[in-house]
Amino acid sequence: MDAEKLNQALYDKMAAEQKEFRSWLVKQPPEEILKHTYQYTVRQDILIEMETAELPARQAAALLESPTPLADIYDDFCDIETGYMDMVRECLEERAKTMLEKQQEKHRTTPIYQESILYAKEHGEIDQWRTSHELNIACRDAIDTAVHEGYDGKYLNLDVKGVLAEFGSERVSLVLAATIQDRDWEERFSRSNHEWAAAVPMVDKKAQRNDYALNSHSVLLDSFVQQARQEMDTAREQSTRKPSIKAQLSAKPVPGESPTKPKDREVR
Repeated sequence: MDAEKLNQALYDKMAAEQKEFRSWLVKQPPEEILKHTYQYTVRQDILIEMETAELPARQAAALLESPTPLADIYDDFCDIETGYMDMVRECLEERAKTMLEKQQEKHRTTPIYQESILYAKEHGEIDQWRTSHELNIACRDAIDTAVHEGYDGKYLNLDVKGVLAEFGSERVSLVLAATIQDRDWEERFSRSNHEWAAAVPMVDKKAQRNDYALNSHSVLLDSFVQQARQEMDTAREQSTRKPSIKAQLSAKPVPGESPTKPKDREVR
């Protein structure tokens, strides 16, 4: 779903939430209604701001995951000393950013299910398989979007780091390799990328891997794969060069103890 439709869906959800709140409010005694006047007014202002907001698609989608996005934004607004409508806009954007960050953290930390769907059904683990499979598809969509948005017909500027940060190197490798394995006839992938992809193990059958095979043009995708591999190699090199915490601690002298001196050799 594109950004415009997601923003409209979010507005409709928040409008329905406000309508339900108003229906409850008008049934209350006058004193109770007065207590909630400010709350109703601010929520209405948030709704007005949302009517013209143009949130990026992924932020709008993240906000849509909340059962009560309007109440969430209102609670954030109440925690801030106000400059009012600017603050309303800031709260809306910050809540969307927070939700997106939580979503990305979940994507990054959810492990790949390492067994087949048949194994999952037989061992009561179909939910784990489905979650992993759906994230593979989400990773596919993120890569396709990065390739589409990163090429203007002349220049290529791929957000490889962003995709790796959200989905992790293991899942990105799986989706890229599944696609190259599916296009084993494709000469526009470099030999190096073909060899790399062939070494990535697959659990799903080909029919299921097709669900998360990429749709991007092979030439552009080959560049994405090459950059992704370079980023992953760099990350691995940095992690191996960095001394372990244990090594760092053992290298530090213990407070109160003087460094031990080598014993003098005994002269015979």
